[in-house]
Amino acid sequence: MIRFICVCVFLILYLILSIPIFFVEWLIGKFNREKRDYSSLRIVQWGFKLILKITGVEATVIGEENVPDEPVLFVGNHRSFFDILLTYSRCRRLTGYVAKKEMEHIPLLSTWMHFVYCLFLDRENPREGLKTILQAIEHIKEGISICIFPEGTRNKGEELSMLPFKDGAFKIATRTNCAIIPISMNNTSAIFENQFPKIKKVHVVIEYGKPIYPNDLSKEDKKKIGAYVQDIIQATINKNAEMV
Repeated sequence: MIRFICVCVFLILYLILSIPIFFVEWLIGKFNREKRDYSSLRIVQWGFKLILKITGVEATVIGEENVPDEPVLFVGNHRSFFDILLTYSRCRRLTGYVAKKEMEHIPLLSTWMHFVYCLFLDRENPREGLKTILQAIEHIKEGISICIFPEGTRNKGEELSMLPFKDGAFKIATRTNCAIIPISMNNTSAIFENQFPKIKKVHVVIEYGKPIYPNDLSKEDKKKIGAYVQDIIQATINKNAEMV
């Protein structure tokens, strides 16, 4: 419980003490938007890295060199709140995450999320969901990477299982031909979800797959691109299971 309490205290203090920084970031953005974007990215990453340090999580990271220096669509399996911290803290470029709509109503946290180009998906409203996907496409065209978990929610099933990927997420790549980077994560639910509310010091494995450009796929694979990418991630988490 000590780690959980420490994380909660840090998060509350971080959000409260960062209120003046919102104004500073807004002011920087008036003169240099790119400088503001990257300073916001680094500030959020600093907070995430410190939280991960408090948890004591140890991560083995494989294939990070596969991520090209260009806007991409990160696609990963999703079992823990910590999936976001583990992956976002490693982003080299501006990257917006697609989050559930409810998170837009969390004071202060949602402000930071807007600053770092996060998008809020209404899972109950297909029309609004399409607007979010179209906004993500525009972000890619503007040079901002997007990360999405196509299962649509955290998977609470068996460790090596996945929920079916939703095809709508992949329109971000098929409409822009940006690279899809599969992110395969093992054992992340052992940090927190498996023994809620306790946080455990555990070992996780994160593997970044090779870029997948939709236009390079066969017609059949492109048509079923969600299943194609899911098969890659499934094979990878199966392979890495023995490492945790």
